Amino acid sequence: STSSGMAHTQFEPAFLPNAELVSTHTPQTWSGDLLVLAVTEEDFHTTEGVVSIKSETLKAFDTDFGSAVSAIINEGGFEGKKGVPSKVLRVGTAPSAKAQYLAMVGLGKQEKISTASEWGPSCYQSLGTSVAILAKSNKSKTVGVAFLTQPPADSTSIISKQVVTGALLGGYETTRFKSKPSPTASKLQTLHLLLPTAPASAASTSTADEAVKTAIAVSKGALLTRYLVEAPPNVCTPTHLAEAAQHLTSTFPSVLSLKVVQSTVFASIPSVLSLKVLEKAECEALGMGSYLGVAEASEHPPKFIHLTYKPRQQQQQGSSDDHKVVALVGKGLTFDSGGYNIKAGPGSMIEMMKFDMGGAAATLGAARIIAELEPQGVEVHFIVAACENMIAGKGLRPGDVLTAANGKTIEVNNTDAEGRLTLADALWYAQEKCGAKSIVDSATLTGACIVALGTDVAGLFTPSNAMAEQIKSAAQNTGEKFWRMPMEAGYFDQMKSPIADMKNAGGRFGGSITAALFLEQFIKEGVEWAHLDIAGPVWDEKANLPTGFGASTLAEWAMSQGLKKQ
Repeated sequence: STSSGMAHTQFEPAFLPNAELVSTHTPQTWSGDLLVLAVTEEDFHTTEGVVSIKSETLKAFDTDFGSAVSAIINEGGFEGKKGVPSKVLRVGTAPSAKAQYLAMVGLGKQEKISTASEWGPSCYQSLGTSVAILAKSNKSKTVGVAFLTQPPADSTSIISKQVVTGALLGGYETTRFKSKPSPTASKLQTLHLLLPTAPASAASTSTADEAVKTAIAVSKGALLTRYLVEAPPNVCTPTHLAEAAQHLTSTFPSVLSLKVVQSTVFASIPSVLSLKVLEKAECEALGMGSYLGVAEASEHPPKFIHLTYKPRQQQQQGSSDDHKVVALVGKGLTFDSGGYNIKAGPGSMIEMMKFDMGGAAATLGAARIIAELEPQGVEVHFIVAACENMIAGKGLRPGDVLTAANGKTIEVNNTDAEGRLTLADALWYAQEKCGAKSIVDSATLTGACIVALGTDVAGLFTPSNAMAEQIKSAAQNTGEKFWRMPMEAGYFDQMKSPIADMKNAGGRFGGSITAALFLEQFIKEGVEWAHLDIAGPVWDEKANLPTGFGASTLAEWAMSQGLKKQ
């Protein structure tokens, strides 16, 4: 249940625009509200600040569209630069064109056009995002995307995936908690990718269609992540996160199973699911003193969520010998007051602490992607130790000593360094109860990481060069930005305690590094592990919106592990 009379909300949009490949139309014969043409910088001349058409192909296109391209560039501000949209112009009565409106989006310099960006979104992902923005501002229901120059045939699939993903996510707007429909919400219903010529074979058409389906799956995962992150803390409680996990098992009952530790809310789950409900006493019996110490002061009971993906083949065989076992662990603080080290004063961001479960949201978003795409060769455990960090007479005090599930003792010198306390027991669980050999945790863990890397880049911490390369490769495919940070072992000296095995926080400097070093204390020898501090990019301050950051990269990494069986 929720407080303040606010009803339960859905976990993902009820409707997504339909996206499909259309090879039977040229830009001239396509009929719809808005045609978006992808062009390059080389298609234009710029002389003394005046832009003109250089490409003969674009000149012919301009003629067919009644000089609409010339009219757009005469407005100024468009030169074909990467991801930059032009103005939208009504085509009018051009006899060779059927689209009502025309716009262009730049792909950048021809030599740099690639589906694999070294850093951040590729030009095709940026194209999709701009298409969404243009469709939204123009209130277009049907949009076609065409390329002035035909992309390489062997890149059609990945280009389709990237454009569609960008288009489905780029027009996002928060509307669920408003009493009236938003007048600026996107009207997009149908997205057509126009191929200048038909694909080389039926097989390539099928592959491209699969790429569109993949884009839709990735988009749904990122949208679920956004829905969870944007929900206010009186809606997104630990129970709400557990219900989101149950929503996934209901959506994908054949591949996902759910275990909720300390929860009795799902007594009516269909019998096709494997569910074990443990009461709080049983959770305590597991020795999770670090996690439960954080949760102690909240009126909302903690929910330790364990969601499992198993490929159909593995379920049929009844063995995991041929499958790599990995875990995604997400920080799930649905609200963080700071505890007795309360967040106070300008810059404390206490009013934004609903997003302190961004790691959990990304983890569940990744679960949605993986469940829909059903990768083979990998068993994935999704783990969230969900709770609130509040203040009460029975709450955690500075100076308390907690005992984690692995037996290590922790002196709490800062109750606002709570996320790592919950993650400690979750990491132990991933190894001891799930048998995970590779683990990635994601968490809005430190403000220090935002200071170091800003709000667009997440910190990547791992002692393993191989893990670092795997995350980097996954991020290149998704367009998300991660920067590897040092695991400076000497900094752990700051966290030495005179009465316990360690403190939970270090000194003023290197805070994101000491946090990662703390988590490393709960990783067994021989287990691959990476920690992602996503505190910055989980929220777009300028747009005041959740970004859905992390879900696609986590899913990409986990799915790639099926190719690396051990």
